[in-house]
Amino acid sequence: MSKSSPRVIATDLDGTIVRSDGTISARTVAALARVERAGAMLVMVTGRPPRWMTDIAAAADHRGVAICANGAVLYDLHTETVLQVNEIPPDVLVETIGRLRGIAPELRFAVEYPTEFVFEASYHLGRWDATALGGRPVDEAELVARGGAKLLAFHPDADPDTLSEKAVQAVGDLVTVTHSSGRGLLEMSALGVTKASALAALCTGKGIASDDVTAFGDMPNDLPMLTWAGTSYGVANAHPLVLAAVTHKTSRNDDDGVAEVLERLYP
Repeated sequence: MSKSSPRVIATDLDGTIVRSDGTISARTVAALARVERAGAMLVMVTGRPPRWMTDIAAAADHRGVAICANGAVLYDLHTETVLQVNEIPPDVLVETIGRLRGIAPELRFAVEYPTEFVFEASYHLGRWDATALGGRPVDEAELVARGGAKLLAFHPDADPDTLSEKAVQAVGDLVTVTHSSGRGLLEMSALGVTKASALAALCTGKGIASDDVTAFGDMPNDLPMLTWAGTSYGVANAHPLVLAAVTHKTSRNDDDGVAEVLERLYP
């Protein structure tokens, strides 16, 4: 590995290396392979739960480690096993849901666990969850009966940026609030848990400083990671807040923008 090459590549998935059609191109797969071949660490840092990682692990030829659920779950892509979980406690789930219902009664909730999820009967399932194994509707008592890796709150009509701002004001002292889609879908982790906190802990454990990390992303849930990393890239299709925060920009996800950079970093 060149002295100028980063020791860690941390990349978001959807909207960053995953194309709009849900695939990862052969060019990007080959570029990801360069990272580990060069002796650097590849970390996929995503809002996805582990149960959505099977196809990604296969496409990436089981390379690297994943930080899932916006930092709450550490997942080994080589073996497809959960290594560590940072949960929201049940009492915090109760208080958070109560406060959010107070500011937006239309919200419907779901709770992610490392390998399954539960949801209110009226919760609007996304395209993956509608066919995913392990999900089941529950009543409110069961929804908060155990700690979860991530709390989801869906509003059918709200602007995601505006909804997120209101949620931070209401529950920002209880959980970490973010969002990563164009829908009114809030994603909440335990207080202080972000993509950056999990990535920093992983790197610190291996004696790697933030200056040796290059990160890629596209949405507000990537911002903590992008501002922590020594070098950061936003893909051209990224949210305006991301493009304003990163140190560099690259091409769109559909044009293999991350691969474009990795080919230069690891020739």
